[in-house]
Amino acid sequence: MNLNLRNAVIHNVSGNTQDELRDTIVDAIQNGEEKMLPGLGVLFEVIWKNASDQEKNEMLQTLETGLK
Repeated sequence: MNLNLRNAVIHNVSGNTQDELRDTIVDAIQNGEEKMLPGLGVLFEVIWKNASDQEKNEMLQTLETGLK
């Protein structure tokens, strides 16, 4: 079976409201299941591709601080 993970994740959340997207993200993080990590990665990729340079810098600062 040939499954394109990116397309599947995007298809599953396309059209979701902000509240639904938040619930998806929070649920994936709280469950702590390894199988949810690729989906979160796809969502982060969408965020990154649609972020301005300033927003990217803010995300990188947040990430750097969170990893200290």
